Amino acid sequence: WALYQMRGVILLVFVGIILMSALNPGVDWLEKRKVPRPVSILMFYVVIVALVSGVIAVLIPPLVEQTARLVTATPRLLEQLGWLKLDSTVLIQQLSSVPSNVLRLALSAVNNVIVVFTLLVFTFYLLLERQNLKRHLQVAFGDDGEVKAERFINEMEVELGRWIRGQLFSMTLVGVLCYLGLKLLGIEFALPLAILAGLFEIIPNMGPIVSALPAMIIALATTPSLALGVAALYFAVQQLQAQVVTPTVMRQAVGFNPLVTMLALMGGFALGGLAGAVLALPVVLVAKVSIRTWYNKP
Repeated sequence: WALYQMRGVILLVFVGIILMSALNPGVDWLEKRKVPRPVSILMFYVVIVALVSGVIAVLIPPLVEQTARLVTATPRLLEQLGWLKLDSTVLIQQLSSVPSNVLRLALSAVNNVIVVFTLLVFTFYLLLERQNLKRHLQVAFGDDGEVKAERFINEMEVELGRWIRGQLFSMTLVGVLCYLGLKLLGIEFALPLAILAGLFEIIPNMGPIVSALPAMIIALATTPSLALGVAALYFAVQQLQAQVVTPTVMRQAVGFNPLVTMLALMGGFALGGLAGAVLALPVVLVAKVSIRTWYNKP
């Protein structure tokens, strides 16, 4: 019962461990070059905040403008899709209630900022304590606990670091390719659709299909023949990702067959919704490393 009540904290801890695994190699590299570890961590934080701020400054104005136009144009698009017999009443009611929910959205944004700040502070202390983690975990591994704990931490760091770096590369590549393709096809709202495609790439197998649906609906409402072009674009991008990126990046990072991936996604979605599906593979990675370390498997 206590663990269930603290599920939000446990989730925050796990995400912090993922971030630590991604940042620690770089922090270690700077520390070996005589840069103090706290300064190394802060340098990475400054670089990350600068990159994120730069991306936000470039993307947010056109994203807000195109998203606002998309919300305004939704009733017209649904009217043009009348031949599909879609019931647009519920969606239009939801869109009309957006202005009344501005305060709730603002409070949610403030809460998210607090959560992100807490996560960064927790990750900072995890990185500071990285060298001592083996002593904290040695009790969990019985005989030769410190040796096994060190091996577990190193392998977990490698596996999770590969996963997050592979995911970031894959998401960025898919988002950029979808944006360029949608702009060439003349599809409205290319930027929010491309960002949606990049974000949903983090959910293997199912994410690309879900992200393609809004683009195809907009294409159908604009010029029905464009829907074929949009479908071909998303199919080509996903084939490139599946045939090139996955074998060279993600398969090396994760190493699971499709059946294990699907089972992990379904279990994660059932337990934690979208967040559970996103974190399903990292959880399985940690479980694999734990079992391999416990039984001294190479």
